[in-house]
Amino acid sequence: MALEEWRHWLEGAVHPFVVWTDHKNLEYIRTAKRLNSRQARWSLFFDRFKFSLSYRPGSKNLKPDALSRQYQKEEVIDRESGSILPHAIVLGTTRWALERKVKGSVRDESAVPAGCPAGCLFVPSSLRPQVLKWGHSSRLACHPGATRTAFLVAQRFWWPSMSSDIRAFVSSCPVCASVKVPRRPPAGLLQPLPVPSRPWSHIAMDFITGLPNSRGKAVILTIVDRFSKLVHAVPLQKLPSARELAFVVSRHVFRLHGLPEDIVSDRGPQFVSSFWREFCRLLGVRVSLSSGFHPQTNGQVERCNQDIETTLRAMCSNNPSTWSTQLPWVEYAHNSLVNSSGFSPFQAAYGYQPPLFPQQEQLASTSGPAAFVRRCQRTWRTFRNQLLRNQERFTTVANRRRTRPPEYKVGDRVWLNTKDIPLKGGSKKLHPRFIGPFTIS
Repeated sequence: MALEEWRHWLEGAVHPFVVWTDHKNLEYIRTAKRLNSRQARWSLFFDRFKFSLSYRPGSKNLKPDALSRQYQKEEVIDRESGSILPHAIVLGTTRWALERKVKGSVRDESAVPAGCPAGCLFVPSSLRPQVLKWGHSSRLACHPGATRTAFLVAQRFWWPSMSSDIRAFVSSCPVCASVKVPRRPPAGLLQPLPVPSRPWSHIAMDFITGLPNSRGKAVILTIVDRFSKLVHAVPLQKLPSARELAFVVSRHVFRLHGLPEDIVSDRGPQFVSSFWREFCRLLGVRVSLSSGFHPQTNGQVERCNQDIETTLRAMCSNNPSTWSTQLPWVEYAHNSLVNSSGFSPFQAAYGYQPPLFPQQEQLASTSGPAAFVRRCQRTWRTFRNQLLRNQERFTTVANRRRTRPPEYKVGDRVWLNTKDIPLKGGSKKLHPRFIGPFTIS
């Protein structure tokens, strides 16, 4: 720092100069045989000057050591107050001073309204903000809620509208708004996705990652038909690019079930890329992305991922690296077993349950193509009605624990949740819960 500060005086000087330092290791930087990148940059910078380094212990290097210390202002003690304690830790004096102000503000007892409890002081409107700040923000209170703030203030002070004023003061406290966790139900009623009318017209996709390597596979692409809940679990070597994803989807979905109307996915790099958007646009497929940090939007495939992971964990607990060989059977079990709708995904898509025994062949067979089509249409109508009833029931149950969303207007000031925002300052344990307020524009 000193050489940089006085470089215009020292660089190229004819006479050498001496640098005294209490950092003994600097004496050897010019003779060291091995240097890291930072030391090499220092050495190159030092070569521009003609000087010698001399070690001086810190006990003898008093003047530079004193100048390098951070200046701290000495706390001035008010001799007139008679207190030798620093002002930062004095609480009783603040309370007594506030009490004296309130007593001195009301000189006429007739000005005190009726209803003032015995032992309490009536607070005029000019001093109420100070009393509220003392009862809520001081070290004696530490930002409690409205009930405990009222308990502390009511021990000595009173005015007619004290309860409503305390509630308004606490609810508008910026410190409480930024650090406290809201205890009320989450805002916003459940908005379920529309129920499709046929299989494979609306699909959802996501990836299962973090799996051990199994025959060169480490990722699973989960593709779910949002109507029948039929699943295709595709093992992959790694997370694909947008171009590779288009090839996989064409091979495992478009080739077997035709082009869908809508694809729901999260905001992964494959799904937000311009290639994927253009690919879907050319095919006439609508791309629906979930909200940021809200996986519930794509809850159908997220729930399916949980089932696949749980089943693979049960099937491969002794040898996790064999999950790729068990994945086809996991997919078959998911698609052929009944779910909460009373149908299996296979039956909801094709109109019949896949037979396991020869005696079940008669139930799966039909008299011809027309009968097969009629059976599929009949199954789809029944299944869709069941889906609508289930959706209505789930929505009613979910909304019991939710409240209606607030109506925001331009100019309103709002707080931003920091749950998914990377804040500086190390540990997040004591970071504010909300930042702001910000004005809606």
